[in-house]
Amino acid sequence: MRRMAESLRPSDLREQFGDIDIYLFDQLLRGRIGDGARILDAGCGSGRNLVFMLRAGMDVYGIDESADAIAAIRRQAALLAPQLPADRFTVQSVDAMSFANGSMDVIVSSAVLHFARDEAHFAGMVNEMWRVLAPGGLLFSRLASSIGIESQVKSLGNRRHLLPDGSTRFLVDAAYLLEHTQQLGGSLLDPLRTTVVHGQRSMTTWVTQKAGG
Repeated sequence: MRRMAESLRPSDLREQFGDIDIYLFDQLLRGRIGDGARILDAGCGSGRNLVFMLRAGMDVYGIDESADAIAAIRRQAALLAPQLPADRFTVQSVDAMSFANGSMDVIVSSAVLHFARDEAHFAGMVNEMWRVLAPGGLLFSRLASSIGIESQVKSLGNRRHLLPDGSTRFLVDAAYLLEHTQQLGGSLLDPLRTTVVHGQRSMTTWVTQKAGG
């Protein structure tokens, strides 16, 4: 064991897992994202959360509004998972996806929902992901919230807020996420988990399961 630890370098871990969200990595560790699952990264960017899944030969799809981001993830996928066709990664909006109802077992939404323009846009993205999610499927979302920094954010209306770090985000709170969970008819797989980063911003992990399956 000691020899194995000595031979394992930080660069090896980076190569294997990329810059994966630690809370998404936790879902993998707990076996909630299995080998046979169809996985969609909705707002995948250049694919930072998909490196391990691509290497592991998982059934991965990704969408993003940025053509440059999709070009980048296609290049990465061609190296790590050449068996996947390039059209697994396409330019699409999260609130208007081309996938069939119930076609994905896992949907990842990391640092996407807090770019909602207003409550209608937020609901549109969440409802669309829920439509595409299969019965019994898992929706993993990590998004900015006001939890723990309520007195430090300035409301700009429509749940848009100015954060202490100078950025503007759509912020949720626990009650808002629980209300949406109930409206969707889903259930929390984990308690809401929030990390406050040096009093500048707050990130909450929202993991829900669709009924059925």
